[in-house]
Amino acid sequence: MLRLSELKLPLDHAEDALRPALLARLGLADEALLDFRIVKRSHDARKKSAIVLLYQIDFCVADETALLARLHDDSKIMPAPDMAYRYVAQAPAGLTARPVIVGFGPCGLLAGLVLAQMGFRPIIIERGKAVRERTQDTWNLWRKQHLNPESNVQFGEGGAGTFSDGKLYSQIKDPRHLGRKVMEEFVAAGAPEEILYLSKPHIGTFRLVKMVEHMRAQIIALGGEIRFSSKLETLQQENRQITGVKLANGESIASRHVILAVGHSARDTFAALHAQGLAMEAKPFAIGVRIEHPQQMIDQARFGTSAGHPRLGAADYKLVHHASNGRAVYSFCMCPGGQVVAAASEPGQVVTNGMSQYSRAQRNANSALVVEIRPEDFPGDWRKNPLVGIEFQRQWEKLAFLAGGENYDAPAQRVGDFLAGRASTQLGTVEPSYQPGVRLSDLNRCLPSYVSAALREAIPAFERQIKGFAQADALLTGVETRTSSPLRIPRGEDFQSLNTPGLYPAGEGAGYAGGILSAAVDGIKVAEAVALAMLAEHGKTC
Repeated sequence: MLRLSELKLPLDHAEDALRPALLARLGLADEALLDFRIVKRSHDARKKSAIVLLYQIDFCVADETALLARLHDDSKIMPAPDMAYRYVAQAPAGLTARPVIVGFGPCGLLAGLVLAQMGFRPIIIERGKAVRERTQDTWNLWRKQHLNPESNVQFGEGGAGTFSDGKLYSQIKDPRHLGRKVMEEFVAAGAPEEILYLSKPHIGTFRLVKMVEHMRAQIIALGGEIRFSSKLETLQQENRQITGVKLANGESIASRHVILAVGHSARDTFAALHAQGLAMEAKPFAIGVRIEHPQQMIDQARFGTSAGHPRLGAADYKLVHHASNGRAVYSFCMCPGGQVVAAASEPGQVVTNGMSQYSRAQRNANSALVVEIRPEDFPGDWRKNPLVGIEFQRQWEKLAFLAGGENYDAPAQRVGDFLAGRASTQLGTVEPSYQPGVRLSDLNRCLPSYVSAALREAIPAFERQIKGFAQADALLTGVETRTSSPLRIPRGEDFQSLNTPGLYPAGEGAGYAGGILSAAVDGIKVAEAVALAMLAEHGKTC
């Protein structure tokens, strides 16, 4: 198998144009091309009047040696990498020890699936509910303003990514192509096959729900066990070595191998583990607001007259500005054709997030606009207390709750008013999509002054990249505080905690991922480390 890293075709090319274009590019007769598949499809929209599609293709020919010799100067043709996943271990017959996974988001889900596929029968504990029950609880906040602290956007089967755009791309280094393993498992669970080749694949919330249920069933069929409404209370240890976990209901589960895959919002769990002496450290993150524009405006700004083309879909964007106060401002978790949703997990606080369905067909585009926060910004001594970043988040979430009317409505402000430094008193042409609702306010009341200043500088700068971005009627909704974990749980090359052997910090909550794909990949890596450690331990006892 060989790979052509770039083949350009016009946006409106015929469905059957790819094979003849590949033959022409390679200088081959039709019978010499045995097979081909699309590895990646992206687009180049730098010239809006002539948008082109870019294909990366793996192909088979009758004589690879001859073709490589003939095209040896062509840097875009090379041997295709082997992207097949190979299991690192297989549980031996009679193994009674079982690993425990805490958390059933993308990281815990893939860790559990891979361990189950290798025969290690993991026990997975999740503080929240199964995904359909959890969905009902989440809708209760959005529609009835009732928050369940144990079952919401942050907690429950599937993790926070379930209520998102379902983005499946990442900038992590992935030399082993573990991301491909994740994608193939998602397709097997019901995701559209296009996620295997689109440059920016997404799934959407409703499809994620069905996929998560399918993968849960597979884990159970392979001998795994999943316990919902089961919250970790403490780690059980002997001379710092993990021996098991104790749950909030008083139950204990024995295990010398525990994967800690809680998400970035498991604040009470972090506090409990810090009290037990688990090594952790404060880390930077970012906070800000959600901004909404008409999706049609974003499409036209990005694609010109090709806006709305089915091969392009709803347009997204990625923006960065370095403000004069030394802070980076950037768009985060952009959701084309989506909505802004309530994402609080603690009473008396307001948190925003973005969500899209697979169709991305709703009227507004939304994205977080966030400003970098450093440990030096936290209250208290972050070197001595790694939990101070959590208190920093809570401070602004509580102020947003007050500004929103103390009923889980969110404070909102027109961009024009925000830039002018005045509170909003009426909406413009952009209707808010946030559920349960918004209360017009002054967002400066619930943001640090340096964050507000950086945003006021960045929004006009982004106008130079996307016409209409700074329009007066665009809407800001606050606050966005859960961009990433406010702390990191250090681990060694063996993926174990630096001071608690047998504990494997993993995923976004532990500070090793950001998004569905990177969290899932980290889950695979940690699952492999657990499997190898369990095999080594089993060998010593045989």
